[in-house]
Amino acid sequence: MDFAFNEEQEELRSMAQAFLEENSGSEQIRKAMESELGYEPDTWNQIGAELGWTSVHIPEEYGGLGLGYVELVALQEIMGARLLCAPYFSSVCLGANALLVAGSEEQKQEYLPGIAEGTTRATLAYQGESGRFDASTVEVTAEANDGGYRLNGKSTYVVDGHCADLVIIAARTPGSEGEAGLSLFAVPGDAAGLSRKRLPTVDQTRRLASLEFANVEVPAAALLGDEGAAGPALSRALDLAAIGLAAEQVGGAQQCLDMSVEYAKEREQFGRPIGSFQSIKHKCADMMLLVESARSAAYYAGCTVAEENESELSTVAPLAKAYCSDAYFQCAADSIQIHGGVGFTWEYDVHLYFKRAKSSEILLGDAQYHRELLAQRIGL
Repeated sequence: MDFAFNEEQEELRSMAQAFLEENSGSEQIRKAMESELGYEPDTWNQIGAELGWTSVHIPEEYGGLGLGYVELVALQEIMGARLLCAPYFSSVCLGANALLVAGSEEQKQEYLPGIAEGTTRATLAYQGESGRFDASTVEVTAEANDGGYRLNGKSTYVVDGHCADLVIIAARTPGSEGEAGLSLFAVPGDAAGLSRKRLPTVDQTRRLASLEFANVEVPAAALLGDEGAAGPALSRALDLAAIGLAAEQVGGAQQCLDMSVEYAKEREQFGRPIGSFQSIKHKCADMMLLVESARSAAYYAGCTVAEENESELSTVAPLAKAYCSDAYFQCAADSIQIHGGVGFTWEYDVHLYFKRAKSSEILLGDAQYHRELLAQRIGL
Protein backbone atom coordinates (compact mmCIF):
# COMPACT_ATOMS: atom_id res chain seq x y z
CA MET A 1 0.00 0.00 0.00
CA ASP A 2 1.50 3.35 -1.11
CA PHE A 3 1.25 6.08 1.53
CA ALA A 4 2.61 8.87 -0.68
CA PHE A 5 0.10 11.45 -1.90
CA ASN A 6 -0.06 11.88 -5.66
CA GLU A 7 0.34 15.24 -7.38
CA GLU A 8 -3.37 16.11 -7.29
CA GLN A 9 -3.66 15.22 -3.61
CA GLU A 10 -0.62 17.30 -2.74
CA GLU A 11 -2.12 20.23 -4.64
CA LEU A 12 -5.36 19.81 -2.70
CA ARG A 13 -3.43 19.87 0.58
CA SER A 14 -1.45 22.94 -0.47
CA MET A 15 -4.61 24.82 -1.42
CA ALA A 16 -6.24 23.84 1.86
CA GLN A 17 -3.20 24.96 3.82
CA ALA A 18 -3.12 28.35 2.07
CA PHE A 19 -6.86 28.93 2.47
CA LEU A 20 -6.96 28.00 6.16
CA GLU A 21 -3.87 30.01 7.01
CA GLU A 22 -5.79 33.04 5.80
CA ASN A 23 -9.27 32.12 7.03
CA SER A 24 -8.71 29.99 10.14
CA GLY A 25 -6.03 31.85 12.04
CA SER A 26 -6.07 32.64 15.73
CA GLU A 27 -8.20 35.77 15.27
CA GLN A 28 -10.82 34.01 13.13
CA ILE A 29 -11.00 31.02 15.48
CA ARG A 30 -11.63 33.21 18.51
CA LYS A 31 -14.26 35.22 16.65
CA ALA A 32 -16.07 32.02 15.60
CA MET A 33 -15.96 30.70 19.17
CA GLU A 34 -17.85 33.74 20.40
CA SER A 35 -20.48 33.69 17.65
CA GLU A 36 -23.96 32.23 17.89
CA LEU A 37 -23.39 29.64 15.16
CA GLY A 38 -19.85 28.74 16.19
CA TYR A 39 -18.45 29.35 12.72
CA GLU A 40 -18.15 32.07 10.08
CA PRO A 41 -20.88 31.65 7.40
CA ASP A 42 -18.80 33.29 4.66
CA THR A 43 -15.92 30.90 5.24
CA TRP A 44 -18.32 27.96 5.23
CA ASN A 45 -19.84 29.12 1.94
CA GLN A 46 -16.39 29.30 0.38
CA ILE A 47 -15.53 25.80 1.61
CA GLY A 48 -18.65 24.37 0.02
CA ALA A 49 -19.61 26.45 -3.01
CA GLU A 50 -16.16 27.59 -4.17
CA LEU A 51 -13.62 25.02 -2.97
CA GLY A 52 -15.87 21.98 -3.12
CA TRP A 53 -14.43 20.35 0.00
CA THR A 54 -17.87 19.24 1.16
CA SER A 55 -18.19 17.13 -1.99
CA VAL A 56 -14.76 15.51 -1.94
CA HIS A 57 -15.78 11.88 -1.29
CA ILE A 58 -19.42 12.07 -2.40
CA PRO A 59 -19.91 10.20 -5.71
CA GLU A 60 -20.40 12.26 -8.84
CA GLU A 61 -23.91 10.92 -9.42
CA TYR A 62 -24.96 12.70 -6.21
CA GLY A 63 -23.31 16.01 -7.02
CA GLY A 64 -19.91 15.24 -5.51
CA LEU A 65 -16.36 15.19 -6.83
CA GLY A 66 -16.10 11.44 -6.32
CA LEU A 67 -12.45 11.57 -5.27
CA GLY A 68 -12.26 9.26 -2.29
CA TYR A 69 -11.41 8.81 1.37
CA VAL A 70 -7.70 9.50 0.99
CA GLU A 71 -8.55 13.03 -0.12
CA LEU A 72 -10.96 13.37 2.79
CA VAL A 73 -8.26 12.23 5.23
CA ALA A 74 -5.84 14.72 3.67
CA LEU A 75 -8.29 17.58 4.18
CA GLN A 76 -9.22 16.52 7.70
CA GLU A 77 -5.55 16.57 8.70
CA ILE A 78 -5.13 20.16 7.48
CA MET A 79 -8.38 21.25 9.13
CA GLY A 80 -7.29 19.72 12.43
CA ALA A 81 -4.00 21.59 12.28
CA ARG A 82 -5.87 24.89 11.83
CA LEU A 83 -8.70 24.16 14.35
CA LEU A 84 -11.27 24.95 11.67
CA CYS A 85 -14.57 26.03 13.19
CA ALA A 86 -17.18 24.83 10.70
CA PRO A 87 -19.89 22.13 10.38
CA TYR A 88 -17.58 20.13 8.10
CA PHE A 89 -16.98 17.05 10.22
CA SER A 90 -20.65 16.78 11.13
CA SER A 91 -21.90 17.23 7.56
CA VAL A 92 -19.32 15.21 5.64
CA CYS A 93 -17.95 12.61 8.05
CA LEU A 94 -21.18 11.99 9.99
CA GLY A 95 -24.23 12.99 7.94
CA ALA A 96 -22.99 12.18 4.43
CA ASN A 97 -21.40 8.90 5.49
CA ALA A 98 -24.62 7.77 7.18
CA LEU A 99 -26.55 8.48 3.97
CA LEU A 100 -23.97 6.75 1.80
CA VAL A 101 -24.01 3.67 4.01
CA ALA A 102 -27.73 3.35 4.79
CA GLY A 103 -29.68 5.55 2.39
CA SER A 104 -31.70 4.40 -0.60
CA GLU A 105 -30.96 5.66 -4.08
CA GLU A 106 -33.84 8.14 -3.79
CA GLN A 107 -32.62 9.41 -0.41
CA LYS A 108 -29.08 9.87 -1.69
CA GLN A 109 -30.38 11.81 -4.68
CA GLU A 110 -32.49 13.97 -2.39
CA TYR A 111 -30.00 14.84 0.35
CA LEU A 112 -26.41 14.37 -0.83
CA PRO A 113 -26.33 17.14 -3.49
CA GLY A 114 -27.15 19.73 -0.81
CA ILE A 115 -24.38 18.43 1.43
CA ALA A 116 -21.98 18.41 -1.52
CA GLU A 117 -22.81 22.05 -2.30
CA GLY A 118 -22.46 23.07 1.35
CA THR A 119 -26.06 24.32 1.47
CA THR A 120 -27.25 21.47 3.69
CA ARG A 121 -25.65 21.15 7.10
CA ALA A 122 -26.14 17.58 8.27
CA THR A 123 -25.24 15.52 11.30
CA LEU A 124 -25.69 12.08 12.85
CA ALA A 125 -27.34 11.76 16.27
CA TYR A 126 -27.24 8.48 18.16
CA GLN A 127 -25.85 8.96 21.66
CA GLY A 128 -28.13 8.96 24.69
CA GLU A 129 -27.47 10.26 28.17
CA SER A 130 -26.05 6.96 29.41
CA GLY A 131 -22.50 8.01 28.54
CA ARG A 132 -21.93 4.84 26.50
CA PHE A 133 -20.64 4.91 22.94
CA ASP A 134 -21.99 1.71 21.36
CA ALA A 135 -25.46 0.95 19.99
CA SER A 136 -26.83 0.41 23.48
CA THR A 137 -26.64 4.17 24.03
CA VAL A 138 -29.52 4.88 21.61
CA GLU A 139 -32.51 6.08 23.64
CA VAL A 140 -34.80 7.67 21.05
CA THR A 141 -37.72 5.38 20.21
CA ALA A 142 -39.58 4.96 16.91
CA GLU A 143 -43.15 3.64 16.74
CA ALA A 144 -45.10 3.00 13.55
CA ASN A 145 -47.93 5.49 13.19
CA ASP A 146 -50.39 6.11 10.32
CA GLY A 147 -48.02 4.97 7.59
CA GLY A 148 -45.07 6.75 9.15
CA TYR A 149 -43.23 6.86 12.46
CA ARG A 150 -43.42 8.77 15.71
CA LEU A 151 -40.09 9.61 17.37
CA ASN A 152 -39.69 10.26 21.09
CA GLY A 153 -36.70 10.61 23.35
CA LYS A 154 -33.43 12.46 23.69
CA SER A 155 -30.12 12.34 21.85
CA THR A 156 -27.22 14.33 23.19
CA TYR A 157 -23.63 15.34 22.36
CA VAL A 158 -24.74 15.87 18.75
CA VAL A 159 -22.01 17.63 16.75
CA ASP A 160 -23.41 20.89 15.30
CA GLY A 161 -26.89 19.70 16.21
CA HIS A 162 -27.90 23.27 17.07
CA CYS A 163 -27.72 24.39 13.43
CA ALA A 164 -28.06 21.22 11.34
CA ASP A 165 -30.57 21.38 8.49
CA LEU A 166 -30.74 17.59 8.37
CA VAL A 167 -30.44 15.17 11.28
CA ILE A 168 -29.85 11.47 10.70
CA ILE A 169 -31.23 10.09 13.95
CA ALA A 170 -30.78 6.58 15.30
CA ALA A 171 -33.91 5.31 17.02
CA ARG A 172 -34.99 1.95 18.37
CA THR A 173 -38.15 -0.08 18.54
CA PRO A 174 -39.54 0.23 22.10
CA GLY A 175 -38.23 -2.62 24.26
CA SER A 176 -35.28 -3.48 22.02
CA GLU A 177 -31.65 -3.56 23.19
CA GLY A 178 -28.20 -3.24 21.65
CA GLU A 179 -28.09 -3.28 17.86
CA ALA A 180 -31.44 -5.08 17.66
CA GLY A 181 -34.39 -2.95 16.62
CA LEU A 182 -32.31 0.03 15.49
CA SER A 183 -33.44 2.24 12.61
CA LEU A 184 -32.07 5.41 11.01
CA PHE A 185 -34.30 8.31 10.00
CA ALA A 186 -33.68 11.51 8.04
CA VAL A 187 -35.34 14.33 9.97
CA PRO A 188 -35.39 18.04 9.06
CA GLY A 189 -33.70 20.20 11.67
CA ASP A 190 -36.83 22.31 12.02
CA ALA A 191 -39.29 19.41 12.34
CA ALA A 192 -42.31 20.02 14.55
CA GLY A 193 -41.74 18.60 18.01
CA LEU A 194 -37.94 18.66 17.74
CA SER A 195 -36.25 20.97 20.24
CA ARG A 196 -32.53 21.69 20.13
CA LYS A 197 -30.33 23.04 22.89
CA ARG A 198 -26.71 24.10 22.66
CA LEU A 199 -24.55 22.45 25.30
CA PRO A 200 -21.79 24.21 27.25
CA THR A 201 -18.44 22.72 26.23
CA VAL A 202 -14.83 23.07 27.33
CA ASP A 203 -13.82 23.01 23.67
CA GLN A 204 -15.56 26.04 22.18
CA THR A 205 -14.19 25.32 18.69
CA ARG A 206 -16.67 22.45 18.21
CA ARG A 207 -20.33 22.87 19.13
CA LEU A 208 -22.42 20.10 20.64
CA ALA A 209 -26.16 20.06 21.16
CA SER A 210 -28.91 18.08 22.84
CA LEU A 211 -31.90 17.10 20.69
CA GLU A 212 -35.26 16.19 22.21
CA PHE A 213 -37.93 14.47 20.14
CA ALA A 214 -41.48 14.94 21.42
CA ASN A 215 -43.92 13.06 19.17
CA VAL A 216 -42.01 14.01 16.04
CA GLU A 217 -43.95 12.61 13.07
CA VAL A 218 -41.93 11.48 10.05
CA PRO A 219 -43.15 9.74 6.87
CA ALA A 220 -42.15 6.22 5.91
CA ALA A 221 -39.83 7.74 3.29
CA ALA A 222 -37.67 9.12 6.10
CA LEU A 223 -36.55 5.59 7.07
CA LEU A 224 -33.05 4.73 5.85
CA GLY A 225 -32.86 1.06 4.95
CA ASP A 226 -35.04 -1.60 6.59
CA GLU A 227 -36.86 -0.99 9.83
CA GLY A 228 -35.01 -2.37 12.84
CA ALA A 229 -31.97 -3.48 10.81
CA ALA A 230 -29.73 -0.38 10.97
CA GLY A 231 -27.29 -1.69 13.57
CA PRO A 232 -24.54 -2.70 11.11
CA ALA A 233 -25.04 0.47 9.04
CA LEU A 234 -24.70 2.67 12.13
CA SER A 235 -21.56 0.80 13.15
CA ARG A 236 -20.01 1.28 9.70
CA ALA A 237 -20.94 4.97 9.56
CA LEU A 238 -19.29 5.50 12.95
CA ASP A 239 -16.16 3.63 11.79
CA LEU A 240 -15.87 5.92 8.77
CA ALA A 241 -16.38 8.99 10.95
CA ALA A 242 -13.76 7.73 13.42
CA ILE A 243 -11.18 7.56 10.62
CA GLY A 244 -11.96 11.13 9.59
CA LEU A 245 -11.63 12.26 13.20
CA ALA A 246 -8.33 10.37 13.58
CA ALA A 247 -6.90 12.28 10.62
CA GLU A 248 -8.03 15.54 12.19
CA GLN A 249 -6.28 14.54 15.43
CA VAL A 250 -3.06 13.93 13.50
CA GLY A 251 -3.16 17.50 12.18
CA GLY A 252 -3.70 18.87 15.67
CA ALA A 253 -0.88 16.80 17.12
CA GLN A 254 1.49 17.98 14.39
CA GLN A 255 0.59 21.59 15.11
CA CYS A 256 1.26 21.07 18.82
CA LEU A 257 4.71 19.76 17.93
CA ASP A 258 5.39 22.65 15.53
CA MET A 259 4.34 25.27 18.10
CA SER A 260 6.48 23.61 20.77
CA VAL A 261 9.60 23.50 18.60
CA GLU A 262 9.15 27.12 17.55
CA TYR A 263 8.67 28.27 21.13
CA ALA A 264 11.63 26.21 22.37
CA LYS A 265 13.87 27.98 19.85
CA GLU A 266 12.73 31.45 20.93
CA ARG A 267 12.30 31.15 24.70
CA GLU A 268 15.54 31.63 26.60
CA GLN A 269 16.40 30.54 30.10
CA PHE A 270 19.80 30.81 31.82
CA GLY A 271 21.08 32.63 28.76
CA ARG A 272 20.22 29.98 26.16
CA PRO A 273 17.15 28.75 24.24
CA ILE A 274 15.22 26.15 26.22
CA GLY A 275 15.30 23.94 23.13
CA SER A 276 18.98 23.34 23.82
CA PHE A 277 18.16 21.53 27.08
CA GLN A 278 18.11 17.76 26.87
CA SER A 279 14.75 17.37 28.63
CA ILE A 280 13.03 19.61 26.06
CA LYS A 281 14.78 17.84 23.17
CA HIS A 282 13.59 14.46 24.44
CA LYS A 283 10.04 15.68 24.92
CA CYS A 284 9.92 17.02 21.36
CA ALA A 285 11.41 13.80 20.02
CA ASP A 286 8.77 11.77 21.83
CA MET A 287 6.07 14.01 20.39
CA MET A 288 7.42 13.51 16.87
CA LEU A 289 7.33 9.74 17.33
CA LEU A 290 3.70 9.93 18.43
CA VAL A 291 2.76 12.18 15.50
CA GLU A 292 4.41 10.01 12.87
CA SER A 293 2.92 6.81 14.27
CA ALA A 294 -0.52 8.40 14.46
CA ARG A 295 -0.18 9.66 10.88
CA SER A 296 0.66 6.15 9.68
CA ALA A 297 -2.41 4.75 11.44
CA ALA A 298 -4.75 7.40 10.01
CA TYR A 299 -3.34 7.15 6.48
CA TYR A 300 -3.55 3.36 6.51
CA ALA A 301 -7.17 3.55 7.64
CA GLY A 302 -7.97 6.04 4.88
CA CYS A 303 -6.35 3.81 2.27
CA THR A 304 -8.33 0.85 3.59
CA VAL A 305 -11.59 2.69 2.93
CA ALA A 306 -10.42 3.92 -0.49
CA GLU A 307 -9.49 0.39 -1.54
CA GLU A 308 -12.84 -0.93 -0.25
CA ASN A 309 -11.09 -3.42 1.99
CA GLU A 310 -14.14 -4.28 4.07
CA SER A 311 -12.41 -7.08 5.97
CA GLU A 312 -9.92 -4.64 7.50
CA LEU A 313 -12.14 -1.60 8.03
CA SER A 314 -13.68 -2.86 11.25
CA THR A 315 -10.24 -3.29 12.82
CA VAL A 316 -8.27 -0.32 11.47
CA ALA A 317 -10.98 2.22 12.39
CA PRO A 318 -10.89 1.63 16.19
CA LEU A 319 -7.11 1.15 16.03
CA ALA A 320 -6.61 4.53 14.35
CA LYS A 321 -9.07 6.33 16.63
CA ALA A 322 -7.53 4.87 19.80
CA TYR A 323 -3.92 5.65 18.88
CA CYS A 324 -4.59 9.10 17.44
CA SER A 325 -6.65 10.08 20.48
CA ASP A 326 -3.82 9.17 22.83
CA ALA A 327 -1.20 10.79 20.60
CA TYR A 328 -3.05 14.09 20.20
CA PHE A 329 -3.79 14.49 23.89
CA GLN A 330 -0.22 13.60 24.91
CA CYS A 331 1.23 16.06 22.37
CA ALA A 332 -1.13 18.79 23.53
CA ALA A 333 -0.25 18.15 27.17
CA ASP A 334 3.48 18.14 26.42
CA SER A 335 3.10 21.34 24.43
CA ILE A 336 1.54 22.98 27.48
CA GLN A 337 4.50 21.82 29.56
CA ILE A 338 7.06 23.17 27.08
CA HIS A 339 5.30 26.54 26.97
CA GLY A 340 5.20 26.67 30.74
CA GLY A 341 2.82 29.03 32.53
CA VAL A 342 1.92 30.97 29.39
CA GLY A 343 0.68 27.79 27.72
CA PHE A 344 -2.72 28.03 29.35
CA THR A 345 -3.16 31.77 29.05
CA TRP A 346 -5.78 33.18 26.70
CA GLU A 347 -3.16 34.96 24.58
CA TYR A 348 -1.55 31.72 23.41
CA ASP A 349 -3.32 29.18 21.20
CA VAL A 350 -1.86 26.11 22.89
CA HIS A 351 -4.76 25.78 25.31
CA LEU A 352 -7.22 25.73 22.39
CA TYR A 353 -5.47 22.63 21.02
CA PHE A 354 -5.40 21.06 24.47
CA LYS A 355 -9.17 21.47 24.76
CA ARG A 356 -9.79 20.21 21.22
CA ALA A 357 -7.55 17.21 21.95
CA LYS A 358 -9.61 16.30 25.00
CA SER A 359 -12.97 16.74 23.27
CA SER A 360 -11.81 14.75 20.23
CA GLU A 361 -10.50 12.00 22.49
CA ILE A 362 -14.00 11.46 23.90
CA LEU A 363 -15.98 12.13 20.72
CA LEU A 364 -17.26 8.86 19.16
CA GLY A 365 -15.68 6.94 22.03
CA ASP A 366 -12.47 7.34 23.96
CA ALA A 367 -9.30 5.32 23.42
CA GLN A 368 -10.22 2.74 26.04
CA TYR A 369 -13.56 2.10 24.34
CA HIS A 370 -11.97 1.68 20.92
CA ARG A 371 -9.27 -0.65 22.22
CA GLU A 372 -11.99 -2.82 23.75
CA LEU A 373 -13.97 -2.63 20.50
CA LEU A 374 -10.91 -3.73 18.54
CA ALA A 375 -10.32 -6.63 20.90
CA GLN A 376 -13.92 -7.80 20.49
CA ARG A 377 -13.78 -7.58 16.70
CA ILE A 378 -10.61 -9.67 16.43
CA GLY A 379 -11.98 -12.24 18.87
CA LEU A 380 -9.91 -11.55 21.98
